[in-house]
Amino acid sequence: MRIIPAIDLINGKCVRLYQGDFRKTTEVASDPLIQIQQFIEDGAELVHIVDLDGARRGTSVQFELIRKLVEISRIPIQVGGGIRDLETIDKYICAGVARLVLGTAAIEKPGFLQEALKKYHHHIVIGIDAKNGKVATSGWENISEVNYLEFAKKMEQLGVETIIYTDISKDGTMSGPNLYHLEKIVNQVGCKIIASGGIRHYEDILSLSGIGITEAIVGKAIYDGKVTLRRDQI
Repeated sequence: MRIIPAIDLINGKCVRLYQGDFRKTTEVASDPLIQIQQFIEDGAELVHIVDLDGARRGTSVQFELIRKLVEISRIPIQVGGGIRDLETIDKYICAGVARLVLGTAAIEKPGFLQEALKKYHHHIVIGIDAKNGKVATSGWENISEVNYLEFAKKMEQLGVETIIYTDISKDGTMSGPNLYHLEKIVNQVGCKIIASGGIRHYEDILSLSGIGITEAIVGKAIYDGKVTLRRDQI
């Protein structure tokens, strides 16, 4: 199991949201540059960075900060939030980002998604953020009528290789991942599935591994010291 530490950015600070609610924000580290270096020293193989300001505004707000983080990192960086056009993808790829996570754009701009997959196929990851099984957009603030499983199958048909599944109701709660939804998506979709949301301790990591998950994004549990990157071979 590969544990992927998360850095969620608002106004240049590392934060965690509770159930995707921007009104329930906790600052977990003041300097992202120091935080990413700590993750690397602790043994991270990949870091997941989300521009939360960008996710809400629909544009890349934290690009310069993320560029600096990529510059000082000796491991691959995965970035999501506010990526809605090819120009933004071009900028991130030129900056050295390894994976780009498309969420809102994947559901609202299918033409753009197909262009992105054609140009940067192996760099594109689809983020499916869901609440009660319905896909959310715009920084989790809008809930669509699209079923997460049907959307995942559609992404597979387009040739998507990797999907990050996040249960919004679990995110930041330390209440455990949504194993039911994750097992369904693993069993019914051929893409690699990365789990995100609710992971609280190593027992959760083991449970995810037991249903076929090989990568998991962990935020609050790492910041709270419940999960450490030095024990990521589970």
